[in-house]
Amino acid sequence: MRRISRITVAGAATASLALALSACGGTSTSSGSSESKEGKGLAIAYDVGGKGDQSFNDAAFAGLEKAKKEFGYETADVEPTDGETDADKEQRLVSLAKQGYNPIVGVGYAYASAVKGAAEKFPDTTFGIVDDATVEAKNVADLVFSEEQASYLAGVAAAKSTKTDVVGFVGGVDIPLIHKFRAGFEQGVKDTDPKVKVISQFLTQTAEEGGFSSPDKGKSAAEGQIEKKADVVYAAAGLSGQGVIEAAAANKVWAIGVDSDQYQQEALAKYKDSILTSAMKDVAKAVYNLAKSVEDGKPATGIVKGDLKTGEVSLSNSNPKFADDAELQKAIETAKEKIISGEIKVKSS
Repeated sequence: MRRISRITVAGAATASLALALSACGGTSTSSGSSESKEGKGLAIAYDVGGKGDQSFNDAAFAGLEKAKKEFGYETADVEPTDGETDADKEQRLVSLAKQGYNPIVGVGYAYASAVKGAAEKFPDTTFGIVDDATVEAKNVADLVFSEEQASYLAGVAAAKSTKTDVVGFVGGVDIPLIHKFRAGFEQGVKDTDPKVKVISQFLTQTAEEGGFSSPDKGKSAAEGQIEKKADVVYAAAGLSGQGVIEAAAANKVWAIGVDSDQYQQEALAKYKDSILTSAMKDVAKAVYNLAKSVEDGKPATGIVKGDLKTGEVSLSNSNPKFADDAELQKAIETAKEKIISGEIKVKSS
């Protein structure tokens, strides 16, 4: 069951065949052609917001789709449910393991306890968790990213693009992970132009309050920042970020997207001219790489980190107004080189 109604990606329903819904959420499975291998492969369990968030969860699904196409095996993707507990999440992962899926990825830090519990019960199955670095087990890969580095570059872009000297940051939930986005962004802005003011706001204290799944909350927060003269607003808020982008478009200011290249998202097409860039992390690549490591017989475990140096965090260049701005691109490239060399050390809190 979806947490809320959401903008859906055209054609996404054809990506998998529906199975029966259980108390642990709706599951879709998909398989390759008649030449598919025996057995089951990658399964993912979505974070709040579920499939169709145009961001974090959809990036994980893209990784699943690539693995399914390349390895020709059956895959599964499972939606979250309203008000679920850690025990519900663990049961979801256990159910996938019992069915023979391998690897199994929990998308989001909220799966930490569930991944740990399921991994203990199924030591021969490889588990992954995106955005967590606390699950220490021989059969678990912590797929983490230097979000603060991409956010720093987003701050450079914001400082170079503002005309009012006021920019905004909207975080979905007040947690350490989202603090990384804010810290990098604020540092990038200040290092580029100290006179630019940053207005920062978190939508909720907990994910259960809808910080990652409420476009209306994102829209309201962005409107409040725009009223205070912000003309560039960066959202790190999952599905709620759609509301930030909508508010930016309505008020003819810039939005900066997150996780995926939101300029390219079909469901956001009518707002894309207001999306300056997106601070991306390649969740799709991380999920696919874990599946490949299992397929190759050498499962990845421990902390697997993506950053600017590996190319797994970056800024998108899809908007021509952004890509063709030579001065802006030079500033971003210079900052990127200094981060990679260690000359700039980006704060994470």
